Amino acid sequence: MLESAGIVSAWLLGLSLGVTACTVSCLPYMGAWVMARERGTALADTGLFLAGRVSAYAMLGLAAGLAGAWLAATLRSGVGHLAIGAASVVAGIWLIASQARHRPCSAVGAGARAGRVPPFALGFSLSLTPCTPLASLLAVAAQTGSAPLGAAYGLAFGLGAAVTPLLLLLPLMGVFAARLKTQQAWLGLWLKRGAGGVLLVLGMYRISLGI
Repeated sequence: MLESAGIVSAWLLGLSLGVTACTVSCLPYMGAWVMARERGTALADTGLFLAGRVSAYAMLGLAAGLAGAWLAATLRSGVGHLAIGAASVVAGIWLIASQARHRPCSAVGAGARAGRVPPFALGFSLSLTPCTPLASLLAVAAQTGSAPLGAAYGLAFGLGAAVTPLLLLLPLMGVFAARLKTQQAWLGLWLKRGAGGVLLVLGMYRISLGI
């Protein structure tokens, strides 16, 4: 009964993060990404982003169950900022480098598959930033002294954090960008360049915070 109550509490804690700080901190990264993507990919990219967040929180819960307070201290050292910065820089480079106009069909398919990695990586890395709800989760998971129970708490927290206005905002931004590109075809190239530049700048800023 106590474990069930703890899992419900972890879900509510994640929900409190998902509907507040998550939207503010994640929208600049994923907003830039979906605005530059092709028509019809925003919902799938949002799902991959949230899957990355849920996976990260489950992993953090498991690690906290094993490592206790050491994990929280490691995250405070700047590792989270470095991971976010690296993921953002890679996503920016991918957008800028994917502007080639003439590519064989095999390269197009490979590019589409590669395009699934940045949103997942952004979701995973953005979950590594220390915040009060995450610190509370790690403290509870560390007290269990159990990796499976810690992972269950982390998974519940992540599923709560996945309930976020981004589920609505990001697809709407994708639709808006698609309409702009339809009306003004030349905007597609500049949206990719602009979004790639934004992600590069955000990534370098995060890296500077972690160094």
